[in-house]
Amino acid sequence: MSYSGSNPEGGSLGASNPEYVNGRVRSRRASLFADEDYRKLVRMGPSEIARFMEETEYEREINALGARFSGVDLIEHALNRNLAKHFQDLLDWSEGRLYDLIARYLRKFDVWNIKTAFRGIYTDTDPEDVRTDLIRAGELDDRTIDRLLEADTIEDAIDMLGRTMYYDPLTEAFEEFEETGALVPLENALDREFYERLLADVSSGPAAEPQEGPEARFIEFLQAEIDFRNARNALRLARSGADLDPAAYYIEGGVLFDRQDLSRLVNNYDELVDHIAESKRYGDRLSGALDRLREADSLIQFEHALDAALLRYSDRLANIYPVSVSAVLSYILAKEREVENIRAIARGREVGLSESEIEDELVIL
Repeated sequence: MSYSGSNPEGGSLGASNPEYVNGRVRSRRASLFADEDYRKLVRMGPSEIARFMEETEYEREINALGARFSGVDLIEHALNRNLAKHFQDLLDWSEGRLYDLIARYLRKFDVWNIKTAFRGIYTDTDPEDVRTDLIRAGELDDRTIDRLLEADTIEDAIDMLGRTMYYDPLTEAFEEFEETGALVPLENALDREFYERLLADVSSGPAAEPQEGPEARFIEFLQAEIDFRNARNALRLARSGADLDPAAYYIEGGVLFDRQDLSRLVNNYDELVDHIAESKRYGDRLSGALDRLREADSLIQFEHALDAALLRYSDRLANIYPVSVSAVLSYILAKEREVENIRAIARGREVGLSESEIEDELVIL
């Protein structure tokens, strides 16, 4: 995706237009798949899923790609192309400071694509197989992304990012990657650079409390995303068996945890959920979602419950502050959820998972 218009590095270059953009976003949200649609899809094979998508707003992508791909490949390429198109539309509609905030946030897909390329190299996966997992909705140009896929080693891939904001943190994390043989240090370096730089760009510092204006809602949303990512990463590390300290992978900028909290709570699941529930920011707004966290009996269910909780929280912010960037950010998360759910269903059907097994992989509100 190429950015045009306002400069993401240069701050506001004109008046924002949140009323117009949010009106367009409300229309797009109305076309998102409902939970009932996912329940229909889990009973279909890949070809049936593609035909179902052809009767929805994915029609253009399915028709354009149908001559080149089939089955799950067709579904995944159509999903990724559609996602990139929708997020480019957000930028095309936006002006001034609103554009800047959205463009900065969409860099999360650069992080996704770099991680995806690293995993492909790490597992010696054919680049063409990795390509279907890319989401070209960030700032990195197609040439850079394609070169990453062709890199022979992780070190070569990092060198290709020499002119980006990710090069220095990845270089610093590379030694630990070599020592541990795990991708976690590199992936965390990407997440940390993305979130901490993003918060620093729109506030006086990562720990700043939101005040008023569009940045306030943006910061509040980012703090929630960081809080839930810290919880997810800590539990994932604790249950992985790797000799890695969860506190060492803490991302600055949230309001729910500090490093000591994570070290104390990571091995006590009930206390971790209680800590979230007792917080002033999330407790009252996420009571139903927190019930799902308590009921989760596996790491994957907990992660999906966290994703659902973040979606609920972003929707709540969008409802409280309807004329702000919150509605756009909430839509981005909801669109991601749709794409990830459809992909999970298609892949699950392809490998013969049962309907209940596939449903366990979905983020359902």
